[in-house]
Amino acid sequence: MNVSKQELIKKLKAKEQRGSKPRCHLLTHGTPEEVAARLTQLIAPWGQVRPTDHWLPKGFDILEEAQLHNAHQLLAREISQQLQTWWLSGTSELRTPNWDIASTCLIEGKEGLLLVEAKAHDEELIKEEKGRLLATQPTEGEKINHEHIGKAIREANEELNTLCPGWNLNRDSHYQIVNRFAWSWKLCTLGVPVILVYLGFLNALEMRDRGNELRTGTAWDQLVFSHGKSIIPPNVWNKKFCIKGCLFVPLCRAVEFPLN
Repeated sequence: MNVSKQELIKKLKAKEQRGSKPRCHLLTHGTPEEVAARLTQLIAPWGQVRPTDHWLPKGFDILEEAQLHNAHQLLAREISQQLQTWWLSGTSELRTPNWDIASTCLIEGKEGLLLVEAKAHDEELIKEEKGRLLATQPTEGEKINHEHIGKAIREANEELNTLCPGWNLNRDSHYQIVNRFAWSWKLCTLGVPVILVYLGFLNALEMRDRGNELRTGTAWDQLVFSHGKSIIPPNVWNKKFCIKGCLFVPLCRAVEFPLN
């Protein structure tokens, strides 16, 4: 029996039923062949997602977003463990960045990862510019992890500057896009090629009360480039780089994916 998009979306929490969240679940909903084709369109010609690959979330059957320190269907446990100890001190609750979509894939003939950060309006980028702030009364473990994360980001920034001058990644500004690039770099150093996609969902008109909708792919590209200009060299987007023998490809992509 066919189920409508609206019926599927109702499986999400009320506050998650609009914007980029339901669209990511719809993007990964369907037969393996259908999902693989959609995800491949995002990364062609740089990579390919096959029906035999694994992704999170998995439509509306597995709603969880990937945290790569424990997403063992996507990464070997040894690599996940190395990511965890690199990012966290282990003194408090283990939580690493959530990925809107993460999928195994083939990148120029080598097994790798597709990582997607998705947005549906401009304020989702703009609001993060103040960076990552600790809670008003952080625990001692949270303070230690905060420092540990800062060290990991500094390491990534130093190494990326040897590859291409102009990086200024730091924990206290543009935290989300900073951790996206830092994690992509670290995965490459562990032998995992990465395609990082900043995905704009066009014409999500239901989000007008939160920000300006994304109208065209060109406008989305300009928004992302402008957002990251103080921390990311302008010439890195939509090109491929080699980090420790592994490809890293940061892409801007835009799609229109209606909810009805």
